[in-house]
Amino acid sequence: FKRKGYEWDVGLHYIGEVQSERSMIRRMFDYVSDASIEWADMGEVYDRICFGDREYPLYKGVDAFKDGLKSHFPDEAKAIDAYVDLVIDCQRAARGFFVDKAIPPALSTLSAGMIGRKFKKYARRTTLEVIGELTRNKQLIAVLCGQWGDYGLPPSQSSFGMHAMVVRHYLRGGAYPVGGASVIADRIAPIIHAAGGQVVTKAEVVRIDVEGGRAVGVTMADGRSFRADWVCSGAGYINTVEHLLSPEDAQRAGMALKVKRVPRSMSHVCAYLGFKKSSEALRVPKANYWLYTDDYDHDSVVERFLADRTQRLPVTYISFPSAKDPDWERRYPGRSTVELITLAPFEWFAQWDGTRWMKRGDDYLALKAEFSERLLSELYRVEPQLEGEVDHCEISTPLSTAWFSGYRRGEIYGLSHSPERFAQRHLRPHTPIKGLFLTGQDIATAGIGGALAAGVLTASAITSRNMMSRVMAG
Repeated sequence: FKRKGYEWDVGLHYIGEVQSERSMIRRMFDYVSDASIEWADMGEVYDRICFGDREYPLYKGVDAFKDGLKSHFPDEAKAIDAYVDLVIDCQRAARGFFVDKAIPPALSTLSAGMIGRKFKKYARRTTLEVIGELTRNKQLIAVLCGQWGDYGLPPSQSSFGMHAMVVRHYLRGGAYPVGGASVIADRIAPIIHAAGGQVVTKAEVVRIDVEGGRAVGVTMADGRSFRADWVCSGAGYINTVEHLLSPEDAQRAGMALKVKRVPRSMSHVCAYLGFKKSSEALRVPKANYWLYTDDYDHDSVVERFLADRTQRLPVTYISFPSAKDPDWERRYPGRSTVELITLAPFEWFAQWDGTRWMKRGDDYLALKAEFSERLLSELYRVEPQLEGEVDHCEISTPLSTAWFSGYRRGEIYGLSHSPERFAQRHLRPHTPIKGLFLTGQDIATAGIGGALAAGVLTASAITSRNMMSRVMAG
C-alpha cells in the first residue's frame, strides 16, 4: 500500500510476523519462495502489553518469556509455568487437527474424530475458561490474554486452541520480511511461474461454474470463462458459498445451511501515519504495543465500547513497520511509518455501504477524523516524541477492508475464532462439490501463517500426498 511517498504493509502487522527461528511456518515460506525471503529479527521484546501506565514486555524464548512474567507476578510462578506448558502441549496437539482436515472426509468420519481429538478438547473451550483454572489473578489473566487482537476475540469468547497457537508462535520471537511485506508475493510469484502457473491481479472472479455437480471452472467479471480440472477458492467460506456459487449449487451441496454456523470475525479501524524523519531519528521501537485501559477485564471493556463508542478505546495496537525493516532506509531515506489499529464494528459504518472508496461524504470523513484523533492520543501517550511530527495520516475503516479484500463486512480474520468454529467439520479443503476445494484462513487459522498452512493442507487434499512432509524435508 503506497500513498504520498509512504509505504505500509497492510495486513502483515496484525496477522503476525514470522518466527525468527526456522519453525514450521518459516519452512513453509522457504519452500514456496525457494528460501529467497530474508527475515529480520525483532529483538528480545516483540510485544508490550500495557494497562494504563503499567507495561508488561513479552520476551523471546520460553525461559525469558516466563521470567519476564514472573518478575511482575512473583507469587504466580507455578501458574505461569503451567500456562506455558499448556500452550506448548496444545500447539503440538494441533498437528493431528490439521492432518484430519487434509484427509478425505470419509476417512475422517471412519476415524470417529480420533485424529486431532486432543487439540479439540483445548479448542472447544474458551481462553478464559482454561486460564481461569490456572490462576485467579485478574491482572495476570489479562496480561496472558494481551494478544487477543491477533485473532479478534476477547478471552470469554475466543477458543483457547487459537490463543495457544498465537502465543506459541511468538514464543520463538518475531521477525519481519526484509524489504517489506510486498517481497512475499514478489518472491513466490516466480516459483509459481516456473512451475507453469500464472499470477494475475485485478482479475475478479464472479462465479464458480458447476456442471453436473462438479466444478469445471470460473467466470470473470469481464465475461471470460476458464475451464479447469479443479477449482480452489481462498475467498473465504462465506464469500465462496454466498457470492461465488449459485444459490442452487450451494443449496444442492448443503453448503448454504452451514454459512450461519460461525459468524464473521471482528472488523477494525486503522490509522496509517507517515513521518519525514527516520525511525532512528524519531527513536521508535521495533516491538509492538497493545494498549488497554487500566481495567484488567478485556471482555467488559469491549462490551462497554460496542454499546457506546464514546467509551475509551478497548484496545490500540501500534506497529512500527519502518523500524522493523533494515532495508527501509535504503528505499525511503529520512522517512518512517507507524500503524494504529482498534476495534470498530461494521454496523457503525453500514450507512455508507455501497459507496465508493474516497467518495463517501463529509459525515463519513468526520467519523474517520474522530477515530484518528483518538488513536493518535493513544500513540502520543506511549511515544510522546512523535506528537507534532506526523506528515501524513490516512484512516481505513471496515468499508475500506471490504473494498480492497472482498470481505463484505470488513472482517479481517475471516470466520470468528470461537470454540464453535473449531467444532465445524465442514471447514476443510474438501467440499461436497466434486472438483471444488477451499483454502485460506477459514480452513486453518487466522493470519498469514494460517493461510499458508491451509495452502499446504489443500495441496495435500488435491494431490492425495502428504505435502507437509515434503515441506519439512526442505
